[in-house]
Amino acid sequence: MTTDQYANSLIPRRSLLGGAAALGAFSLPTLGCAAGSPALAAGAAGTTAAPQIKSSGRGSAFWPNGARMVVSISMQFEAGAQPESGAGGPFPPIDPKYPDLPVAKWYAYGVKEGIPRLLDLWDRKGVKVTSHMVGLAVERSPQLAREIVQRGHEAAGHGQTWTPQYSMTPAEERAGYEASIRTIEKATGVRPLGFNAFWLRGTPKTLEILQDLGFIYHIDDVSRDEPFLVTVRGKPFAVVPYTLRNNDIVRFDSPALTANQFADELKADFDVLYEESQTRRRMMSISTHDRISGIPARVKVLGEFIDYAQKHPGVVFMRKDAIARFALAQSDVPRET
Repeated sequence: MTTDQYANSLIPRRSLLGGAAALGAFSLPTLGCAAGSPALAAGAAGTTAAPQIKSSGRGSAFWPNGARMVVSISMQFEAGAQPESGAGGPFPPIDPKYPDLPVAKWYAYGVKEGIPRLLDLWDRKGVKVTSHMVGLAVERSPQLAREIVQRGHEAAGHGQTWTPQYSMTPAEERAGYEASIRTIEKATGVRPLGFNAFWLRGTPKTLEILQDLGFIYHIDDVSRDEPFLVTVRGKPFAVVPYTLRNNDIVRFDSPALTANQFADELKADFDVLYEESQTRRRMMSISTHDRISGIPARVKVLGEFIDYAQKHPGVVFMRKDAIARFALAQSDVPRET
């Protein structure tokens, strides 16, 4: 079975939530949900009031509704968009003139098992995430993209194909983003506001093109542990920093960590940021990929980490579009030219 065939033949794993009316509701959540919040019971992010978090000290001045610290999770939706050869994976390299059939199946796991399992985890823990979607992956599994949004998560851009943005002309780059917007809108009913380039490598024109197309933020920056603004042609554009240290595609490969070792690093990272959040705005970013973090053991330890974080007063989980909106409305976030 080809990559196209497996993606198009998928049977939905669960009943989808709502219809066209529900799709329009996911425009802008003000906050993600904290443990025990009454907002968890509502299905549509953006239609519920922000959870009221008990003030937890000086850090409560840096986030809305008394929150002390924010955790933001990315769920990359890429399976089905990979090239037939040279896509990487856990198998020995193969001559690129041959189709890499086992790697195609490894990616297929991401849409058949990985994302459905992660979606159930987010539901159990009451958190909302941002899903950076490759357009071609969405075209091949549109029902899964739709389900992600219907369950309250953000659909963000990740290019139309796996062609690296840095290799594109400005015209090619713009056309690719326009195609990605059309694809995501067709499948989910929402227009992406955030963007993630292939391996964070955009071009000198990327932010201008994104601004022209109505995007309000990108994540291709690992230089801070808080959101900030950059100036693009005289206007503010939000940066919601990404992560390499808390990124499964890096930490389960170079160097290779076990699931428990990765969980320990997440907790250690959280502990330092939480302490710092008493006196400054702190955000923890975590990146998950469909075929990597969606395996049983890694889902288990991700759930344990979320439990650990939610036990700390004032911790909330937020989608990146909400963080970007918040940053754009503040006068005290860092600003760079």
